[in-house]
Amino acid sequence: MSAGPVCYYIYYRVDPDRATSARRAVAALLAAVESRAGVVGRLLRRQDEPLLWMEVYENVADAQGFEARLSALLSDLDFESFLASGAQRRIERFVAAV
Repeated sequence: MSAGPVCYYIYYRVDPDRATSARRAVAALLAAVESRAGVVGRLLRRQDEPLLWMEVYENVADAQGFEARLSALLSDLDFESFLASGAQRRIERFVAAV
């Protein structure tokens, strides 16, 4: 198993009534993650389901520190208030297979 950098794929469904506010919150989140953790993230949405969003953070060297900072930032933004009813953020972590 590799102990190298971790790539994060985090997906969730957004509340349709809060999509515009959620987009602004994600922009703030991405800027704060870059500023505080030095990790550049990006936002994708599913092609056939525009309210299913995915944040991608690649090649994270300090996974533990990154996750702690991300959690604090999400709390500061009250990010759960932007999610669809019953939805939650799902985190997938991948590392190089070599």
